Amino acid sequence: MIQNNASPTLDVLFRRVLARKPDALALLDPLNKARVTAQPPKRLTFAGADRAISALAAHFIEAGLPNNSVIAVQLPNTVEFVLTVLAAHRAGLVVALFPLLWRQAELTVALNRTGARAIVTSSKIDGVNHADLAMNAAAEAFSIRHVCGFGTDLPEGMASLDLAIENQSSTTRPVVEDGRKAAIISFDVTVEGFRPVPRTHLHLIAGGLALSLESDLPQGTTLTSAFALSSFAGLASSLAVWLLTGGTLALHHPFDSEVMEQQINEQFCDTLIAPAQLALRLGETDMPSRLPTLRNVLGLWRAPEQVASSPLWPAQQAVLTDVYLFGEAGLFGARRGEGGAPAAITPGKQGAPREAPGSSIAGEIFLTPKGTLALRGPMVTPASYAPPRPPSDSLVAEPPRDFVDTDYAARIDRSSGAICITAPPSGIMAVGGYRFLSQDLQEWARRLGQGALLTALPDRLSGHRLAGRAHDNARAREALSELGLNPLMVEAFRDRTNQL
Repeated sequence: MIQNNASPTLDVLFRRVLARKPDALALLDPLNKARVTAQPPKRLTFAGADRAISALAAHFIEAGLPNNSVIAVQLPNTVEFVLTVLAAHRAGLVVALFPLLWRQAELTVALNRTGARAIVTSSKIDGVNHADLAMNAAAEAFSIRHVCGFGTDLPEGMASLDLAIENQSSTTRPVVEDGRKAAIISFDVTVEGFRPVPRTHLHLIAGGLALSLESDLPQGTTLTSAFALSSFAGLASSLAVWLLTGGTLALHHPFDSEVMEQQINEQFCDTLIAPAQLALRLGETDMPSRLPTLRNVLGLWRAPEQVASSPLWPAQQAVLTDVYLFGEAGLFGARRGEGGAPAAITPGKQGAPREAPGSSIAGEIFLTPKGTLALRGPMVTPASYAPPRPPSDSLVAEPPRDFVDTDYAARIDRSSGAICITAPPSGIMAVGGYRFLSQDLQEWARRLGQGALLTALPDRLSGHRLAGRAHDNARAREALSELGLNPLMVEAFRDRTNQL
């Protein structure tokens, strides 16, 4: 049962598209899904997706998960991810997004920090038994009451969500559809450490609206998303943009470039959402002949300080929009012009689209007195990033801060007046979408004993790459796996003796 409110939620946006075109194609699985999860790919219309969403929502309700409780989700880029997020919202739940590379150590910390009542995963993802990982992490989290998953060979005690979809239960409960309610929790690493970042439906919609307007996406567009969904940027650029444009969302599990190109051509996709480095690599090929249907590319930069030095985008049939990501703090987009160079980013209020007079405000960009870039606007959650209050005898509370300091070093170019982002936050290492404190790397290396070294080296594509050295690399890998660390740290100690 839905109680309507003036401010929309993601589920309200979905229902609006459903009412207009129930038989239109809504969600498409990766073509190689059988390799990723050992399940066949799905093709769902909006009506078919709605039935699956309602059945999953009924399962969550019947499992005894109360309104506004947190449900953790660790899934690949498949339709199950989208269905689970929308079903959780339909059941009145908040979704905590868990990256796929997280293993037991990170899972346990995040479950306990959020007080999650349930966790959703898949039996296997890329050959890794995520069902067992979820069960082991749940055993260490006092708040967990329900563990469920997609796929076959689920361990004892884990409920099957494929069976829940087949059963088509009609159980519902009253849910107030208010866009100001919490929708997701993502996770960031700042100079102050690991922190959950809650966001409302309106935050997600604001992020999706800024990107869809800046890139000038038409209604009914067919999107291919090759960017992991387990972050604010991932959901805003794919799920929110899909619902705002009312088109088709085709998911690609990163990365198999041949399969992705095949998917774009077979499904007549006109918009690609992908990491910027992958997008630029596509631009170096003969795109008009290889990807004739592609018209728009959203390139997401996890290392925004690299945008200014990136190569020109070839003036072909597709327009590139650079999307600057600042961890989980926020984002903004800037469409490249005919010359193919990155657009100049000036301080102040940013419209959506940026250069259109009278456009809606997507956010504000400015420099702090210490020379770092700060964000303000409808998608930013300042309270999540508020620094710890210093000890003081004053009884007068400090005024609330309405912006987030990203800690990215920046300056103003005197000739152009544009903002130049010069360096990432000090003390934070980014490997693709995963951020670590440099002191954490040192701590894990110390646990391996004397002579062990774990460090982050600069990398043009991913920001950093991890490299490790120990007296016995094989034993170091085993030790880190036993500690429940993610494979980025484990594989830093791989044997390089046979590599060229």
